[in-house]
Amino acid sequence: MNYIPRLADQVLADRLEAKGAVLIEGPKWCGKTTTAKQIAKSVIEMDHPVRSVQYKEMAEINPGLLLEGDNPRLIDEWQVAKKLWNAIRYEVDRRNEFGQFILTGSAVPPEYDESMHSGTGRISRMMMRPMSLYESGNSNGQVSLKELFAGKSASAVNGHDIQEIAFLICRGGWPRAIGASERVALRQAIDYFDAVVNVDISRTDGVRRDPEKAKRLLRSYARNLASQTPLETYRSDMDSNDPVSNDTLYSYLSVLRRLFVLEDTPAWNPNLRSKTAIRTTDTRYFTDPSVAAAALGIGPQDLINDLNTMGLFFENLCIRDLRVYTDVLDGTVYHYRDKSGLECDAVLHLRNGQYGLIEIKLGGDKLIQEGVETLRKLSEKIDIGKMNTPSFRMVLTGNSPYAYQREDGIVIVPVGCLKP
Repeated sequence: MNYIPRLADQVLADRLEAKGAVLIEGPKWCGKTTTAKQIAKSVIEMDHPVRSVQYKEMAEINPGLLLEGDNPRLIDEWQVAKKLWNAIRYEVDRRNEFGQFILTGSAVPPEYDESMHSGTGRISRMMMRPMSLYESGNSNGQVSLKELFAGKSASAVNGHDIQEIAFLICRGGWPRAIGASERVALRQAIDYFDAVVNVDISRTDGVRRDPEKAKRLLRSYARNLASQTPLETYRSDMDSNDPVSNDTLYSYLSVLRRLFVLEDTPAWNPNLRSKTAIRTTDTRYFTDPSVAAAALGIGPQDLINDLNTMGLFFENLCIRDLRVYTDVLDGTVYHYRDKSGLECDAVLHLRNGQYGLIEIKLGGDKLIQEGVETLRKLSEKIDIGKMNTPSFRMVLTGNSPYAYQREDGIVIVPVGCLKP
């Protein structure tokens, strides 16, 4: 299978220009090692079926030998021999050069102990997510976020209908699914879900966890997608006939976040003209919407039969893509909600202080108009005397036929037209 270029390629290259080493983290099956190999000049696979025992022994005796090779040197499954971490940190200091090492490994992160240096200042961490629609070839990329931040308008034609959007939600952004038959493509997220609840959730830290409790928790998360649901709701849903303590709930949530299965969106805190209280509870999302679909055992037709639910799953798909695109732009995705109930689904905030406001709507004139009204109300609340005006205001849609800019400046953009 030919390599599909990833937006993370550029992010990795940029990080290597500024740090001695880069650790690529993210869910398994998202292609971390494959991407790293495109940039690496030499590779060592610590879990090599023939040499792994020798590599582990050498890591104990003289780890520096394993680090010899053309730079950047990729060390895959580095956590097999955790002593390599401090050795890498030492080599970065000794050589005093950027772009020396790339570290990739299992989606099951190792436990760090007190003997391991934090890596601060030497080793940069970057998150690699499943593929966005632009990377998988399902967005024509005719509307650029970078250009919207620069003040340019939007004009494009969208080719997706509601059936295609439902399929893309359930297929997810797994590289193995791209180009595969529909049956095979939809199976990837199901297999991923099964591996997480039956194996990974216990293998991460060696603590035995109940697969059924994990399934109930993920189902509850999927049912409460794109909300600020209190944690007590998840604990109750996990209970069944076996009461679950808060400590148990936190343990399960923590490991699912470490496995990059769940990825909530933090709240945005702008300067407001009024003293309206801002709600700071995170909005609940999966790293990829296909895992939420797998947790509930639903497919594309189930979503089409329940458009309200599909709208929430579509929001998760858009948040996934916005995170991927914003990583390239060196920014962060937030959400906004205040005590009056006013919400904004996504706020893209760049390091230079620019930001864009985005409402996500599956489609239809009524829903799009609701998104427009939300953007207007939030814009009026922001104190532009203390912070910039938004670079753009967008309603991000699913099956709208066109991308265009309204007379009030708000842009309507189908997600199938978007790129960084």
